[in-house]
Amino acid sequence: MPERPDSLMPPIEGSCSGREVFALRALGDSMVPEFEHGTVIIIDPEAVVKDGSYVIAKVDGEFIFRQIRMYDNKYFLQPLNDLYETIEINGLDDLEGVIVQSGSRRKNMKKYS
Repeated sequence: MPERPDSLMPPIEGSCSGREVFALRALGDSMVPEFEHGTVIIIDPEAVVKDGSYVIAKVDGEFIFRQIRMYDNKYFLQPLNDLYETIEINGLDDLEGVIVQSGSRRKNMKKYS
């Protein structure tokens, strides 16, 4: 139904090491209800990826926020909102990092690892 893909801004070139933990703001509704539009997410590029992890991936030159699903040696980026499509990716090399924490205020922060 939605026509525009959700987008995320990657870290600004030179702002931090490529392997440091960084924060982004989730845009759109593809990951509702767990991640509302505007939720701050903390990404760790070095975190261990497992089936069901929330991840940032680079697909066709764009950054995308989804849940990784692994079936029969295949990798899929699955939205939580059924209005969006699940995307197959080549492998874990397409991932930029794993979401390790999210929230809009300190009192409602969630940890994922």
